[in-house]
Amino acid sequence: MTKVSGMYRALTHDIEVVVEPFYLEEQSDPEDDRYVWGYRIVISNHSTVSVRLVTRYWHITDQNGMVDEVTGPGVVGEQPRLQPGDTYEYSSGCPLDTPSGMMFGHYQMETDDGKLFHVKIPAFSLDTPNLLRTLN
Repeated sequence: MTKVSGMYRALTHDIEVVVEPFYLEEQSDPEDDRYVWGYRIVISNHSTVSVRLVTRYWHITDQNGMVDEVTGPGVVGEQPRLQPGDTYEYSSGCPLDTPSGMMFGHYQMETDDGKLFHVKIPAFSLDTPNLLRTLN
């Protein structure tokens, strides 16, 4: 996993996943313990074969250690097919009851000949801007 100026990157089987999280202040309501982040993901196929994104898995942890796991077909209602050299971009969001948290996961991909494999989604932090932290 690599973090470059707010972006996180992972490369698995020549499939690159880049994540850029951002806090959605206008959708958040800290007085009601509602904090919302968006994230933009770009998936790039650097391999020599076509792949289709079949399923997704997310592991979401809030700052209290509460875990939510999300699985399902595709992303944002699609199961995109990426030819060699193609990229696919989408945006989604995640609400939490705490001012910070973390997400990571994987996509299950399928080649044209039916081989299934996982592509890592890098871990990324969800941090409310201007959050005061106490270091121990």
